[in-house]
Order: sequence, then C-alpha cells, then structure tokens
Amino acid sequence: MKHYNIPVFISHFGCPNDCVFCNQKKINGRETDVTLEDLKEIIDSYLKTLPKKSKKEVAFFGGTFTGISLKLQEDYLRIVKPYIDRGEIQGIRLSTRPDYINEEIMALLKKYGVTTIELGVQSLDPLVLKRTARYYPENVVYEACELIKKSNINLGIQVMIGLPEATLEKDIETAKKVIELQPDIARIYPTLVIKETELAKMYLEKKYNPLTLDEAIERTKKIYSLFLMNGINVIRVGLQPSDDLREEGNVLGGPFHPAFRELVEGEIYYDFLKNILLKDEILDIQVNEKDMSRVIGINKVNRERFGKKFIIKIDKELSFGNIRVNGIEYSRLDVLRGEL
Repeated sequence: MKHYNIPVFISHFGCPNDCVFCNQKKINGRETDVTLEDLKEIIDSYLKTLPKKSKKEVAFFGGTFTGISLKLQEDYLRIVKPYIDRGEIQGIRLSTRPDYINEEIMALLKKYGVTTIELGVQSLDPLVLKRTARYYPENVVYEACELIKKSNINLGIQVMIGLPEATLEKDIETAKKVIELQPDIARIYPTLVIKETELAKMYLEKKYNPLTLDEAIERTKKIYSLFLMNGINVIRVGLQPSDDLREEGNVLGGPFHPAFRELVEGEIYYDFLKNILLKDEILDIQVNEKDMSRVIGINKVNRERFGKKFIIKIDKELSFGNIRVNGIEYSRLDVLRGEL
C-alpha cells in the first residue's frame, strides 16, 4: 500500500540548544509557529487530495517535538487522534533529540498513536558531539532507542556526515554503532553550512571546511551501503531540496545537490562495474527497467565513462535490484558489498 506523510513543520522557538548547524530562530514568548487550528487545516487539506486506499501518517518535522511542553505536545496529539480512530490516518511520526526522550514522554506518545520516532543522533563520536554543541553522552542515545523499541514504536535514526571534527573513519564508526541499535529506518544528511548559524561563523572564519560534493558522495556511499546491507531502510539521502535551500544565499557551503541520492547510487554502480571491467573486456548488462537510471547514472555519466564497452538492455524477467553482467547475475547485496 502506498505511503504518504502529511507534513507539519513546527519550529521549536524555545529550544535551549544551540547546535552549530541549526538556524532555528528564537522568538521570545512563543514555543512554536503552528496553531491547533493550523494543524487541523493541514490535515483536512491533505486528506482531500490523498488516495483513500493508502497509508497516511501525520509527520511532525522541523523541530524537536518532545522538547516543547508536555501540554502542547498533548494538544497537538489530541487533534490527530480522532483521525486515527476513524481510520483516516494510520499513525503519527515525529523527530526529536535523544536527550528529549523519557518514560513520561513515551507514555504520552504511545497513548495517542505515535507510530515512528526519528532521533537526530547526527554522530556517536564524543568529540564531534561536543564540537557541534550536542553535549549529551553517548549512552543517552542508547537509552532513548531502548525506550522507543520497548514501546513497540518504529525507530528512526538520522546521521550527519562531515560535521566539525568528523573524519571518514569517525563517520563510519558512527554508522557501525547505529547498526548495533537496529533502527527500522535511517536518514543520511551531508552537513551544509546554512546562513545565520554558528557553523556559518566557523566557515567564514576558516575554522570549518565542509566536504566537497565528491567527498560527500565517497563517504555517504559506504555508510549507505552498510545500512542497506544490515537491513536498515534508508528513507532519505541528502536534504530535501526545499525552496529555502534553493534560495540564493541560504546555503553558504557544503555538498548540496537536489539529487544527492541518485549521485550516490550512480557511484555505487560505477565502482561495481569498474571492478568487473578489470577482468572482462566488456560490460554486457541487463537490468530491470526500474534499475536502469541508477546504473546509467545521472546525465548518463556511467555510459560516458565506460564508452563503447558499456552495453545495457532491459530484462523484464530480472528482479528489481538484481543485475546481470556478462552472463552472471548479481544481487543488490553483491553490488553494495563492493563498497565495503
């Protein structure tokens, strides 16, 4: 069944944290910017257009949901609950920080039908956490994950690569620790320098160098492959190319690309095919139609790289994810394994 999010973007103006990459504004006297009336209007508007025979979740994004007051959390959740009871919506998903999860909060979220909680873990390296002004110890992440899983709520983990003090080795070590936590889903975000952040100040003062696009792809494809090979569903790679990010002057530096995941996929297939070409003289390829674009790469870059040695055809009998090269069939895991 097709899945749809009904996105509700709530800022948390009262957030006491000042993570270096965040540009969330502080507004005195206001907790957030979405009223209860706004929330109901957003849900009703989406329900008018989304297919009735589909899975729908209200998704609270944009802020630290469990960082707002318990009363306001409950007010929001109480608005959504009748839609769940009527079967119009199948659940609620939200994003928050690991240090904003406890028994009391989990009881509230469970009561109102929350189905997925995504934790903005970002890194599990102590020095990286300190340099990004996320001062909780590593064990806080493990405890939050345990509480979520114990409540039978789907666990999501968000990681960021290329943060201050992060290296390839540190980012991969974080990925390995995330795998141990066994989340249901994950997101991978390359660090961008957004205006009006502490990171922007560090960047302008030459105290932080963001990853180049090539460096970010190289680092991401390894972590992405690790997650997929360990059964973690990676639901996003790279930030959503919103109007804010596209607006000139908002992104000061870093590896922003509107099709970042496609770039990563293309490089994974390039590496896989390049290794085959080391022992064979040609790449005679058959793929499922749905795999064609990621094997060829964005702007057909892989076809251009391999030139006349690259021959590709659609084979409708091949399963999605499988690829046949020079008469040998490989699984999706075979392709990913090459990155590790």
